[in-house]
Amino acid sequence: MLRKKLYVKINIPTLIIIVSLLLFSVHYFSSIRCASREKITSKNNKSKYRLIVLVLSAPDHLEQRDTIRKTWLSEKYSDVKYLFAIGTLDIHPDQRVTLQSEKQKFNDLLLLAKLQDSYHTITKKILKSFVHVYNEYDFDFLLKCDDDSFALINGILKELDHWESKGTKRYLYWGFFNGKAQVKRSGPWKETGWIFCDYYLPYALGGGYVLSINLVEFIAKNADVLKLHNSEDVSVGLWLSPVANIERKHDVRFDTEYRSRGCSNRYLITHKQSIDNMRNLHESYQSSGTLCAQEVQSRMSYQYNWTVPPSQCCNRQSGIP
Repeated sequence: MLRKKLYVKINIPTLIIIVSLLLFSVHYFSSIRCASREKITSKNNKSKYRLIVLVLSAPDHLEQRDTIRKTWLSEKYSDVKYLFAIGTLDIHPDQRVTLQSEKQKFNDLLLLAKLQDSYHTITKKILKSFVHVYNEYDFDFLLKCDDDSFALINGILKELDHWESKGTKRYLYWGFFNGKAQVKRSGPWKETGWIFCDYYLPYALGGGYVLSINLVEFIAKNADVLKLHNSEDVSVGLWLSPVANIERKHDVRFDTEYRSRGCSNRYLITHKQSIDNMRNLHESYQSSGTLCAQEVQSRMSYQYNWTVPPSQCCNRQSGIP
């Protein structure tokens, strides 16, 4: 059987064009692969942490920060990163020098150059901090607290491991929740822009709460369009209200209200602690494994009832720490 051979005549100009196209294709797809590798490398270059501890502080709160470093943040974890967030716009030159020296020494200050640090900018401060942390670090969870809070990091990490071991696919918003806080109409926390209802939406109290990275990501990526209210913790609750698949985990071990409920050995975070109180709590925990030399309850607590309207959520009862 005879086979016919097919010959194609290609002139020199056509050959040059074909070769050029092949070379261009090789270069183009090689560039795409290189760019892809660069993105992966850039992402992998982010330091990976289990937990980011974000502490809101102030320019002149050096003693509070030093006390925290020497007490509840004195135990080092390779997968925990802590940052003290401070606004530095318009601060005194001497304060700026002191903060730069502190940053060089401890490498734990998040200095927000375009933020004036005050009670009136606290919501903007938390928003800028979330954006920075999300852009700079790869992490699983974020603990936000104030520099008058005392936290047991080891206990929080164990609880996070337990929560994940249940195989939940939900996002975590963990703290001590309030659903029946009436809107402030006067005083330093007055809200002139709150028009939704006569109560704030359920939110975790600002003395300390934990967010999984998906929620920090949601806030960071929508930072430009979020409404800022005077209260930082109220704002976070509002920002997260439309997000599906959240587990709002109310925990009485978070003593994070505007004043402490006392001292309980069950507490994971306790708010409104003086420098001396922090030292005493740390000393007690180091020597005995418990926070309190003697447990004291100065005000009653509550379990949040998610089955009723928020205005009926939070009835204080005796026997709850």
